[in-house]
Amino acid sequence: MEDEDVSYHSRVELMLDGLQRRRISNDSLLPMLDDDAAMNCFAYVRRSDYASLSCVSSRFNKQIRSGTLSELRKKIGIVEYWVYLVCDLKEWDAFDPNRNKWMALPKMPCEECFNHADKESLAVGSELLVFGREFYDFAIWKYAFFPHCWVKCRGMNQPRCLFGSGSLGSIAIVAGGSDIKGNVLNSAELYNSSKGRWETLPNMHVPRRSCSGFFMNGKFYVIGGMSSPTVSLTCGEEYDLKKRKWRKIEGMYPYVNQGAQAPPLVAVVENELYGVEHITNMVMKYEEAGNAWKVLGRLPVRADSSNGWGLGFKACGEKLVVVGGQRGAEGESIVLSSWCPRSGVDNNGSLDWKIVGVKEHVGVFVYNCAVMGC
Repeated sequence: MEDEDVSYHSRVELMLDGLQRRRISNDSLLPMLDDDAAMNCFAYVRRSDYASLSCVSSRFNKQIRSGTLSELRKKIGIVEYWVYLVCDLKEWDAFDPNRNKWMALPKMPCEECFNHADKESLAVGSELLVFGREFYDFAIWKYAFFPHCWVKCRGMNQPRCLFGSGSLGSIAIVAGGSDIKGNVLNSAELYNSSKGRWETLPNMHVPRRSCSGFFMNGKFYVIGGMSSPTVSLTCGEEYDLKKRKWRKIEGMYPYVNQGAQAPPLVAVVENELYGVEHITNMVMKYEEAGNAWKVLGRLPVRADSSNGWGLGFKACGEKLVVVGGQRGAEGESIVLSSWCPRSGVDNNGSLDWKIVGVKEHVGVFVYNCAVMGC
């Protein structure tokens, strides 16, 4: 792997040298290549190197901002998974687990009250959406990787908070939640990141808030949550995008929410659903055939200490990633650990979690976490 990284860096350095010489040779993106061929070369450059390339070539910078390179990578099938998280109310960070590299995002130019309000986050396509509340109403801020900036974007047809959500490629679905008056909703909407538009979907069978959503086998699911301050839900619902219909699934999530508990911590890897039972700190797998959950092994961090809050449990390519805090001799830090379900359970009956990143001196609470693959 180290030799591979050295080889990659050598290729990037040669490309940078070529770009610097371009100014005295011609106006192509890369010397001696037409622009189509050059773009195909750039498509294989890792995203963490874009900043360096943009400083050398204004034309390359323009291609990044236009989204052309993003579309080309998607067409070729090149995907890098980055973790986005906020441990400080005002600052978002991105982490590249393949290179163990942290990058600070630009500061969000939002109202101060938005920073301190509760928020949800969702990665869809090459965008990171952050949902929260400003002084008078709900608001959505969007960070797009390729322009590398925040913009305030169009709100939902029915603004809400505490909803379940999931993404699949360039689309996402949000379902349930509470409106500005606190009413629990059964409505749902689809977001198309390519068009920047929200489309109202048919209503679910049951209103719910503080729930979780995900895509699995091309369908969208929502589980858990509460239909009122005193009624927890064990049923789930499945939305078929082709039929535009919801199907209620009784007993899909038996670990009922209480008022102070976090929404279900769930993630889908290779169309298999995994979850966390935060009271016992155990990772579980959903068996669709029997509509039941099987206990696999223990989390690498504790989820019970804050009722499931302050922890990220996400799919990152073919791995599960847990993002949580720990206290040690060096102070407080956020630790990212990954486990590949393909590796199974080890001989001791536990999961082989590997630490892939550490961010020190940032506290131990993860306010929001999302994984973007583009």
